[in-house]
Order: sequence, then structure tokens, then C-alpha cells
Amino acid sequence: MGLTKRLIARHERLARDGVPIAEACRRVKMGTGTYYRWARRGEGGENGLVRDFYERVVLLRRRGGMDVVARGEEWRSVDRFEKWAAGLVLDSGEQWHPELFQLWAAKDVLSGAFQTVWLLTPEGNAKTTWAAGLALYLLDHQLSAEIPVGAASIEQANVLYRQAEGFVRRTPGMVERFKLVPGMRRIDSRLTHGHLRVYPADDRTADGVIPSVAFLDEGHRQRDLQLYRVWRGKWSKRHGPVVVTSTAGEPSSEFEETRLKIIREAPRLDRDGAYLRAEHDNVVLHDWALRDREQAQDMEAVKEANPLSTITVDSLRAKQAAPEMTPEHWLRFSCNIAARPTGAAIQPEEWDAFGEPGLEPDQGAWSIGWLDLGWQIDTTAMGLIVWESRERRVIAGVKILEPPVDESDIVTGLIESQREFGPVGWVFDPNAGGRQMAQLLEKGEHPLQDGAEIQFIEHSQDNAPMAVAAARFDEALRNGWLVHDGHETLRRHVLNAVRRPLGGEKWKYDRPPDARHGERRAKYPNDALIGAVMGHSVAVAEHEQPTQHEHFAW
Repeated sequence: MGLTKRLIARHERLARDGVPIAEACRRVKMGTGTYYRWARRGEGGENGLVRDFYERVVLLRRRGGMDVVARGEEWRSVDRFEKWAAGLVLDSGEQWHPELFQLWAAKDVLSGAFQTVWLLTPEGNAKTTWAAGLALYLLDHQLSAEIPVGAASIEQANVLYRQAEGFVRRTPGMVERFKLVPGMRRIDSRLTHGHLRVYPADDRTADGVIPSVAFLDEGHRQRDLQLYRVWRGKWSKRHGPVVVTSTAGEPSSEFEETRLKIIREAPRLDRDGAYLRAEHDNVVLHDWALRDREQAQDMEAVKEANPLSTITVDSLRAKQAAPEMTPEHWLRFSCNIAARPTGAAIQPEEWDAFGEPGLEPDQGAWSIGWLDLGWQIDTTAMGLIVWESRERRVIAGVKILEPPVDESDIVTGLIESQREFGPVGWVFDPNAGGRQMAQLLEKGEHPLQDGAEIQFIEHSQDNAPMAVAAARFDEALRNGWLVHDGHETLRRHVLNAVRRPLGGEKWKYDRPPDARHGERRAKYPNDALIGAVMGHSVAVAEHEQPTQHEHFAW
């Protein structure tokens, strides 16, 4: 028997005896680097000897059914993943057995058919455990795998890393195949020479990664989806999908708007109770959520939205009864319904119920324009209230200008709407910096006016008039008198608003408390809603107490 064949035979005997790889290599005087190189080359059938080494030694080293490598495309089998994962040990000391809903999502990730796979469930449904197990499986089966893990913060991404690290430490045979580098938040595969590492959700520092698969944990907590787009844009290089796991976010956030768009525009949509699968050519979403907000107190219905078998009706009931639980937290984290911590003033389904896509208002009906000015930070929003009848008040002609805003764009928008609808005037707050512009337009002296006649009606944004305006708008909403055409940006502005108490029973629409100043202010625009509320209030006053349409203050 030649030297190499004797080496293989000795390695085989040591492998049968359960001797760890490093120790076996030491005994037969073979470098561990050579071992892993032969394992990789043998899997590809480079030559007879290394192939013999692969089949007699490498494939012999199995722990709980976990193969060192899979041949060809075998690793894409979800059955293989399920069998492999059954060897992983949870922190409870029990073996992990992926549940059916986890296998459904894993199948789409492994298929290679999608650029992005979303898995959204309420909290506590083992999304991070699933992602950690799947990441290790891919690291163990793909040659030179590059698996970045991103989250809103390093601390959040560390949750997934610690789950994967725990699997390696607790599961027999795993430390022989993976090298833990906790100081760098990295796990290396000794066999495939791949890496799993943690990145903050910052597209400026993680754009150099070319993922074989990427994981974004708790996508709802990220300030935006820029890193998601960056990693998805690398798909053509390695066909590596981006896997997004999360619970619901805040209404009108970029995350929730993307979630809604995936569902609304899906060419293939499957529903089964609380479960929804929305499939596009390159994107698939697995969404577990309570579909009717009114059922939030029905524990049987909430349980349907929580697919993990260890979550029960009794455990949900106990969770809701906890003294620190709030209605908004329950909706968002137990029902997977978008909700704002401070409580949204207008709920998404409430606003959407009054939408009429393709709406064409009666241009012969009485109308009044509204304008909320912003320049450097806030948007400028304008539109009209078309009063077709007391029971049908149409929000139309909405235009929203992103900052920085130029006066010429505002004037152009006003003139276009004035000529199209002929409103009796434009409601605005002159304290926002537009007084001189309004005076020039009223006199017909603005350089861009081109003969258009425009009148303005002042409406202060002080608390007292805005409280009256909010009450009138809320009444119209509750009675179903307001309709709109489904304008997406208007919807975002509406859903950004909360009720700000003013004392007694009075309140007004405003941004969330933590978004009224500083950097977050620009992320929660509500200017279109404020403008519409002011315009609607003047319209109501006009029809309750008819007066001449002249320049007056509210």
C-alpha cells in the first residue's frame, strides 16, 4: 500500500474512533490545512486519491446526521437542511427541530429563485434562531461563503451571532468545523473557508461585501432600507439572496411601506388565515399577522398569527395581562400589526377605507385650496378640498415638494391647480414664511403669475384654531364624509401623525414627540395632513356660515 493510501486508512480508523480532526491530523503527521484542502478538492472529484479521502474519511465524520459537505446542489434541499438542523442543540439542551413555517421560508432561501426572502412574524417566534441555524448550514455547505449579518445596531446583530455561536459551542462536533472569533463577531468555516460576520446596518461601511447570502435582522428597527438595497444589488455576482426577518414596524415607515407594496402588487398571493405568502419574480414574503385589528383581544385569533408551537393561547393571555403591556405594543409585537408607540391618530385601515383609486372630483363643485409651507427641513404640501356635498368632501390635487423647496416650484404648483379647479382661495399660515409671496400673488405682481388670479385665506397653526380644525377633520373621518384618491405620500403624512393633547378634551394633529425636533423631524413629515386639516376646517366654516370669500383670519 502506498504512503498516501496508508495515510487515508489511518485517518479512516481515527475517524471511526471519533478522534477530532486536529488530533487525527497530528497523529498521522498531516497538516489540518491539507485535510481541508483535500476535503474540498475531493468533493469535486479532482483525482482518485483525494476523492477516496473524501468518501472514506470526510463523509465518515458525521454528527447527528450533519454531513461535512454536500455534493453538487444537494445542499439546496430543504429536507437536507431539516436533517442537518436536527443535530443542533438549543440553549435548553434539546435538539432543534425546525417547524413547518420555518421550513417554508428556508425552502425559498435555498431554492436560489429569489433575490430577497422576507419572514415576518410577531416577536418570540424564533426568527433569529431560524436565521442563525440557516446561516450555519449555508456556511457549512457553500465553498468560500460570505455571510454578512446586519441589524439596526451592532447589539441587535450580536443577538443572531450569539445564537449561531451557541449552536457551535453546544453541538458535538461543531467546534471541529467552525472557528469562533467573538472579538471580531465572526465565525469561520474550517472546511469551506467561508465566513459569517456582523455588520452595523450602514451602507457606507458594508458596501464592499459580496454576499453568498445576507441576513438583515429586525428590519423594522433600521432607519432605512439602504443596506438592504446595497446587498440586494450584489445579487448578480454570487446570486446571494438577502433574508429579512422582522416584526411589524411603525405605520408609514419605509419598512412598512415596502411590506405593504410587496403584498399589494404581488402577482401571486396565497392566504391561509393569518398566514400570507406574496411572491414576485425576485421577492417572496412570508407574513404571519392578525388581519383584523378588531380581533386583537381574541386570543385564538392572535395565536393563529404566532406560528411557533410553544406559543399558546394561555401564554398569550398571560403576556397581554402583564401590567407593562400597552395596546400599541400588543398590536405591533404580538399581532404583527403596524402601530406607533405613542398611538397613531389615524389607523391605516381607517384611512384606506376612504380611498377611491382613479378618483376624478367634480371640477364644477365648490373648492378651496390648502398650502402648508416648508423650506429647508419640512416639505411643502398643497391640494384642494372639493365640496361635492356635505357627505362627500374630496381631497384632491395633492402636490408635495421635498426640501429644499424653491418658491418658483410652489408658485407653479399653485397656478396649475388654480387653473384646473378654480378654488375660491388658498388656506395657509403666513408665519411659515410665505407672506410676501402671497401678497405678490394677490396683487397679480408675482413674476411667474402669468395672469392667474389667486386669493389667500390665513389660518394660524396655533393650538386653538388647530384644535378646532382637528375636531372637524376627525368628525368627517368618523362619518365617512372624506374621500381621497389613495395618494401614497399623502397617506404617509397622515399615518405619521399622532394626537397631541392640549388640555381637557382638546387635541391637535402633530408629529410623534421624539420627531418634533432634530434629525427625526424630517423622517416623519405630516405637512400634507396639516394643510388638508386647515383647508377642511375653513371649508366647513364656509358651508356652516356662508360669508364672502375675502381675505380673513381663522
